[in-house]
Amino acid sequence: MTEEILINITPQETRVGIVEGGLLQELVIERTSKRGLVGNLYKGRIVRVLPGMQAAFVDIGLERAAFLHASDIQQPLCNALGEPQKIKEGISALCCEGQDILVQVIKDPLGSKGARLTTYLSLPSRHLVFLPRQSGYVGVSTRIESDAERLRLREIIQAVPCEEGGIIVRTAAENTQEEDLCADLDFLRWQWRSILEQAKSSPGKQLLHEDLALPMRCLRDFGGREIGRVRVDSGETYQKMLAFAEQWAPSLLRRIERHVGDSPLFEQYGIEAEIQKALERKVPLKSGGHLIIDQTEAMTTIDVNTGAFVGHRDLEETIFRTNLEAASTIARQIRLRNLGGILIIDFIDMFEEEHKRQVLRTLEKALDRDHTKSQVSQVSSLGLVEMTRKRTRESLARVLCEPCSICQGRGLLKTPETVAYEIFREIIREARRFSPTQFLVLASQEVIDRLETCEVGGLRDLSTFVGKHIQLQVEASYTQEQFDVVLV
Repeated sequence: MTEEILINITPQETRVGIVEGGLLQELVIERTSKRGLVGNLYKGRIVRVLPGMQAAFVDIGLERAAFLHASDIQQPLCNALGEPQKIKEGISALCCEGQDILVQVIKDPLGSKGARLTTYLSLPSRHLVFLPRQSGYVGVSTRIESDAERLRLREIIQAVPCEEGGIIVRTAAENTQEEDLCADLDFLRWQWRSILEQAKSSPGKQLLHEDLALPMRCLRDFGGREIGRVRVDSGETYQKMLAFAEQWAPSLLRRIERHVGDSPLFEQYGIEAEIQKALERKVPLKSGGHLIIDQTEAMTTIDVNTGAFVGHRDLEETIFRTNLEAASTIARQIRLRNLGGILIIDFIDMFEEEHKRQVLRTLEKALDRDHTKSQVSQVSSLGLVEMTRKRTRESLARVLCEPCSICQGRGLLKTPETVAYEIFREIIREARRFSPTQFLVLASQEVIDRLETCEVGGLRDLSTFVGKHIQLQVEASYTQEQFDVVLV
């Protein structure tokens, strides 16, 4: 299916939408004040080693120390000068506090967690990925289906001696000429040597290599797909993308277009409306059913409901059709909302094994177009499907939203009735401790209305019980759960 890449540029923010079949499939947002760190190379310093966690914390100049697990340490480990060390076991033997080290960010800081690091470094170009210090390794993307083409590409790379590291041939290299591949490799080797020189001359922690800006990354990373056209609404970025494509992706030159006109690019394609829908908990299905998506700290749950869909034949057929539609929609929503980590999908219970297999195949096939790695399990005895998806950056909701200041992210508010009864108990407590002449209750309009109508009898009885007059006053700035009982 042909894709379109839509790029919206403002001074503070860059937004990239991937559209397939007229529907927004993926959205990447990068803000000037919070640029993504994935792919950046740093010279860092180990500030703490935790043997109990088999991990170390590394200072790379960010607000929080970054996390480096023992499994992400390449053996033999090379220090910041590129000098190999002996193969050892255990985090304490692999590194020590105060040690300088070359690391790469593989996961942006998420919530309260720092960035995740690795010493398995990689430098991508248009056609290749260079793996420093993995000399002799040659890999070819499995997305290149032709065995003959895969063999041709492998032979080209193996014919070029590269002692500095290994090479992975990307999908975009399919049908690429030998001279273009060699030019890519020469550039990557020069880039790696420059990084090493910079690391040697740097006295302390420092950013050594920063990944491309988002529009150029799109041309580099998505260029191997079936791209119909790339549209951008900024003249300056348009010229930069043309220059980049001319050097590294000539096949995309004719597909890059500048959007002009009175209608904003994202509004013309309905992207703004899709973004709003992607923040909602309920996702309608064309059949009349719907999904309920709840994102928590530990996992994301997706519940499938038939809703208004009653079917045409029998209950099992109705459930099967709903689950089939839901599977395709779920794959799109996962990608669009950038949901990662553990996901639990509660399909409607199916009794026929063939129906379960078809629904799973539909889900897996829809996920094939997602470039982020995911793994799907079988349907459990409870009718649940467990899956994982690699999480390298915050979800769309975490980027665009923050927890509600009123409910603190619970998604629920105490009712005016509940708050009214809390006020009653507070008055009784205060009456036992002090001897005021009267009580003044400050609360929101909804709570005061409740006290003056449905709870007026209880309020009168309470006033008699404590022997004090109770005065009510609306405080416009209070939320529904806020109140104060003032002693007068």
